[in-house]
Amino acid sequence: MSFKGVYNSAFLKKGLEFASKNSYLFSTTVSLALSMAARPAAIMATPKTDRENKKHACAKSLASGIIGYVITLFASTPVARAIGHIDENPQNYLRQKTIKNLKNGAKSLEKSPRYQFAAQLFKLGLGMALVIPKSALTCALIPPIMGKIFRKDKENKPQIRISRTPLTFKGAYNAATKNLAKGIGKMIDTPVVQKMSEKFSETNFAQHIISLTDVIATAAFVQQTAKSKKIEENRKKPLIYNSIISTGLCLAGGYALNGALNKPTEKFIKKFKEANKNDPKLEKYLEGIKIAKPVLILGGIYYIVIPVISTFFADRAAERGKQTF
Repeated sequence: MSFKGVYNSAFLKKGLEFASKNSYLFSTTVSLALSMAARPAAIMATPKTDRENKKHACAKSLASGIIGYVITLFASTPVARAIGHIDENPQNYLRQKTIKNLKNGAKSLEKSPRYQFAAQLFKLGLGMALVIPKSALTCALIPPIMGKIFRKDKENKPQIRISRTPLTFKGAYNAATKNLAKGIGKMIDTPVVQKMSEKFSETNFAQHIISLTDVIATAAFVQQTAKSKKIEENRKKPLIYNSIISTGLCLAGGYALNGALNKPTEKFIKKFKEANKNDPKLEKYLEGIKIAKPVLILGGIYYIVIPVISTFFADRAAERGKQTF
């Protein structure tokens, strides 16, 4: 495939549009794919590390991937749809003064960096609101997954049941998302959100929001793991150290790699814009690139590179902890 073909790829455009419309679900979908395959493989390949600690780390990866995706799917879809209502008819949800301020000279509201920031603040910021329930459920799922996948005794394996009851929303769903759009619109109308949009719209805000969410999620998981009565005591420290080391290395490596890729990304964007200059969805694709870049960078580091390092050092940190006490 030629480079021109890459820039016009329908698959790429669909992915970028998905990242723009529902950035948090896009991020979680990438995380799910990597946490279910790449990360467990990397963890199990870690040399000179206790096998049971590796199994618990794999269980945590699987649990976080499953829980993260399921919760995000149900929570983020209404928010993304609500923002879509505002995109389509901003005058129905925002004050004229707000629209003028957010446009800031742009041809349309959707093309304005300030409005894009405000919209992504709610899409990506949703992750912070979901941190506590996700961490609690991730911690709770580790023992069942350990029993389901890694234990040899099939008779005592806990069964993970997923409800298949169909959910129907129809007209009520559309009405609910319009009401949600009104609530989000009122928050965007506030001076606080508009000042944030003015100040941070030209920054790497997507990575900042994702990184802050990861820090909060790690802190919540550490607390839940420490309190858990279902996880064996001698496996808690490796899990906790693994999470802290993984997050710390991921954030440091993510910002370093993001900076190193700024120039190649700018070149890609320039060629992408030239190849799609007549596409009516161009602004959505460009917004999607802003989201996809940090998601893929952090995902690649967190789920492929770091698991080996964090599992190795977490195992040794736990051993030193035993010797200390």
